[in-house]
Amino acid sequence: MSSTRTLLSPLALARPRGRALYWTVFTGVVLLFTLAFLFPVYWMVSGAMKSADEVTRTPPALVPDRWHLGGYTDAWDLMELPTHLWNTVVQATGAWLLQLVFCTAAAYALSKLRPAFGKVILGGILATLMVPAQALVVPKYLTVADLPLIHTSLLNDPLGIWLPAVANAFNLYLLKRFFDQLPRDVLEAAEIDGAGRMRTLRSIVLPMSRPVLGVVSIFALVAVWQDFLWPLMVFSDTGKQPISVALVQLSQNIPLTVLIAAMVIASIPMVAMFLVFQRHIIAGISAGSTKG
Repeated sequence: MSSTRTLLSPLALARPRGRALYWTVFTGVVLLFTLAFLFPVYWMVSGAMKSADEVTRTPPALVPDRWHLGGYTDAWDLMELPTHLWNTVVQATGAWLLQLVFCTAAAYALSKLRPAFGKVILGGILATLMVPAQALVVPKYLTVADLPLIHTSLLNDPLGIWLPAVANAFNLYLLKRFFDQLPRDVLEAAEIDGAGRMRTLRSIVLPMSRPVLGVVSIFALVAVWQDFLWPLMVFSDTGKQPISVALVQLSQNIPLTVLIAAMVIASIPMVAMFLVFQRHIIAGISAGSTKG
């Protein structure tokens, strides 16, 4: 019979003084970590409700003298946030859908169909992870500016964001590793029942892969939502720029409180998405660490 050693023995925890000490330390640590994570959020949200003098005051004011909501309304109107948020949604959604379709298909082919030279192809895909992203900016821009064979430009077009996002080696490898761990008995049973490769993928593999698909979806959406350099190069038209670029381009003559309010509004979709899909993220991480 194995026993687990802890800082406090079961005998000490059974005593009233030991229990009180344990829960005091536990509550203090939880409150400390909660404060460390939530205070920056409070500071940003409350900063948009302060006056211009309070934002720059030294020492800083923890609580505004008067709560002003005008910073949020001014940010919504002056910085044209609805337009730029919609641009971001369109770019992120298209990149997410295309990435799910093509990365899932490629990962399934490399994992289960075992094509000729599959390991060589996978090695070449993984080799791209060793190349710094900054080194690929110029080749990507030249390709998007004059698309080979058809000689058309994708600048100021959502396709300029969607197509480069499809080639995501990390998400492809993550999907392949998950497909490698799927129970072979289930796939062989489907093959015996007459299911083809596409039917197996659609009816068996994808339903079993919901956790990892959720993780890949989070990675794909966050990558497009927070990207700055590539959308800045693709979209010279201000009316088509995503929120990450617009916040910088339109912040020249904007009061600091209005800019802080705009950043708060821009961060709400990602925070809401994390809160909604956090269970899928945890499930995907745990599923990727165990063999099926």
